[in-house]
Amino acid sequence: MSASGPDVIDYQKLLDEIAREVEPLYGQGKVASYIPALARVPARKFGMALTTLDGKTYRTGDATENFSVQSITKVFTLSIAMAYMTGELWRRVGREPSGNPFNSLVQLEYEHGVPRNPFINAGALVIADVIAAHSPDPKGLIRDFVRRTSANPSIDYDLEVARSEAEAGFRNAAMANFMKSHGNIESPVETVLDIYFTQCSLAMNCVDLSRAFLHLANQGRSPITGDEVATPRKTRRINALMLTCGLYDAAGRFAFHVGLPAKSGVGGGIVAVAPRHYSVCVWSPELDTTGNSVLGSHALEMLTNRTGVSIF
Repeated sequence: MSASGPDVIDYQKLLDEIAREVEPLYGQGKVASYIPALARVPARKFGMALTTLDGKTYRTGDATENFSVQSITKVFTLSIAMAYMTGELWRRVGREPSGNPFNSLVQLEYEHGVPRNPFINAGALVIADVIAAHSPDPKGLIRDFVRRTSANPSIDYDLEVARSEAEAGFRNAAMANFMKSHGNIESPVETVLDIYFTQCSLAMNCVDLSRAFLHLANQGRSPITGDEVATPRKTRRINALMLTCGLYDAAGRFAFHVGLPAKSGVGGGIVAVAPRHYSVCVWSPELDTTGNSVLGSHALEMLTNRTGVSIF
């Protein structure tokens, strides 16, 4: 935290400066190509939105353009699943960084069908199975949760992206079937895969996501809606998992450079939380070799360096 305090920071000016300064980084990454619908997204996009605890949102660039949030939805589904299960959940999925790619089959086999954490693909499939076991309409439940936390009732799935996910989802299908063979998937595999592919297709923008994550900066209560989305204890645990596992095998590097709990997606989005200060979302589709946004990672590092606000 800077000596002058975050309350005097001109966030709008800062976001506009960051947007200008990351422009030379275009071309250093590649848009995700293994999902055909994502491969068609223009590479030269950058949006950033930051929402403070008083409900004010600052934005720059393409912050109101919808994109496929992909694995960022794993934070939403984890929050839902934690409301259904407590100790039993952590016997089915771990809480440790993977140190491997987010879709590693080798690690899953080595650990006998128990995913290392809920943010790698295998872990998210287990979470989808938990939701399926407790809700007659899992996809509606997830969508409505996101609509409520973002205060945007128009948010919905992009079914073209969901179909594209399913057509290219062979590795996810392999992981789901492998966990089914170990008894760690209870619902039909096809049901779990459908939930997972559909949740990843949610179309949101930076403003939506900065507001949807704001409760994680405020001990579980949303300053936007006034609702208690999660208890303070659950909020601490979700933030801890984002810090240690939210950017896959680049989580340590991100914590070192940025110092905030965060979750990324291969659609190019990263959402980060500064507890007691703000939540922020940045989107730029060009990814590095670990599947994280090149411009987004640099933008968030600039933000924490210039504000002095981090958890360390």
